[in-house]
Amino acid sequence: MIAVRHMAGRRAYVFGLGTTGISATAALRAGGADVLAWDDLGGAREAARARGAALAEPGAVSWRQIDAVVLSPGIPLTHPQPHPVVKLAAAHGVAVIGDTELFIREIAGTGCRLVAVTGTNGKSTTAALIGHLLACAGVASEVGGNIGRAALELSPPVNPRVYVIEFSSYQLDLTPSLKPDVAVFLNLSPDHLDRHGGMGGYIAAKSAIFARQGPGDTLVLGQDDAETAALSELVPEGVRLIPVSHSSRHPGGVWADHTMLIDGTEAFPRRIADIAGIASLRGRHNVQNAVAAAGALIGLGIAPDRFAAGFSSFPGLAHRMEEVGRRGRVLFINDSKATNAEAAANALVAFDAIHWIAGGRGKEGGIEALGPLFARIEKAYLIGEAAGEFAATLARNGVAHERCGDLATALDAASRGAAASAAPEPVVLLSPAAASFDQFANFEARGDAFRGAALGIIAAGEEQEPGGR
Repeated sequence: MIAVRHMAGRRAYVFGLGTTGISATAALRAGGADVLAWDDLGGAREAARARGAALAEPGAVSWRQIDAVVLSPGIPLTHPQPHPVVKLAAAHGVAVIGDTELFIREIAGTGCRLVAVTGTNGKSTTAALIGHLLACAGVASEVGGNIGRAALELSPPVNPRVYVIEFSSYQLDLTPSLKPDVAVFLNLSPDHLDRHGGMGGYIAAKSAIFARQGPGDTLVLGQDDAETAALSELVPEGVRLIPVSHSSRHPGGVWADHTMLIDGTEAFPRRIADIAGIASLRGRHNVQNAVAAAGALIGLGIAPDRFAAGFSSFPGLAHRMEEVGRRGRVLFINDSKATNAEAAANALVAFDAIHWIAGGRGKEGGIEALGPLFARIEKAYLIGEAAGEFAATLARNGVAHERCGDLATALDAASRGAAASAAPEPVVLLSPAAASFDQFANFEARGDAFRGAALGIIAAGEEQEPGGR
């Protein structure tokens, strides 16, 4: 844990007692702050009380004595409208920040370096890959933030540690002091528009990852979508720009020639590594993640020959094109993290003969944008609230489909359909293109359910083989 010592003797009000709120409460108390806490949910309040948190509902707080509100990133800051506690803080002139802001302030001046990663899709894989490559290069590092451990749960700052922190747009809104040594901005597509008041607000929130950078800092910026590439015009003066792409060459950048990663940051381009055949980096989107990770390490001054071998040992992340296993010819893939159409496209383009499990709580635009990839789908198995909308889109495009209702039913039907396929390697793919909240607590719970059931199907198939395996 990182004790928040700069708040010693001051009073903080932590609102929202999930993972980040609990860690912020503990870190503030460890640093000598007076902490009050609250959550709209009674269960969360009781769990925090059991850990020693002092609870106070907003109406009972003496706001003139509060120095900062530490807000959970999931609580609305501005849109669709500010949460009542945000309005109370504003009325009393109290700053509203996040646990990531406490983290940034605490590591300032320690000599530790910060790599901050964001983007609509791929940021978790990229952050994890950067951490993995740093370890392979012998560099002390820790990975956290929106991935794995909350930022304040990481080890205390000791020079020369490198922190790799994944930032969601919600967290960026709450981190006004962010000035990373290396910022990684992967891509942009419409997401969380209700939370940011539209695409303009979303882009502004994401762009905060590099807005305060200056001379000596590096921005690794994706070039594979027009919205992200256009941000090159906004790079602060003196910041080193490393453009990255999964398919096109950019002077001074890192790019890929098919699956060969190329370092073009020096006078003469040179090969870094070929990631062909690495299951954890399958697909064009993972090529983008790989060139971005390479760009981040180069931005830190680490030569490619120190980290190139690390790509082949990267284990990947759960719920992101995760290869669960095989039953005969049938491959089972858990891509539960694909909560929008663009993320699902990355999986659909990586496979053929797909038996696609899709649906959940739909997002704006549905799956219309996936039309060019529908030819890869042998049949779709639809679940959740979006099943009707998705079925209409698939019907207009002549894609075989059935409405299954829930994940268990869909997986059973998809596995039987894939087993009957004539394709050499049919794929049962969970890549929902929708949020999970209609039937599951989060995408992790959805992916865990898929993995567990798929492993059961695989095991049953092995038991049916004469003599076993």
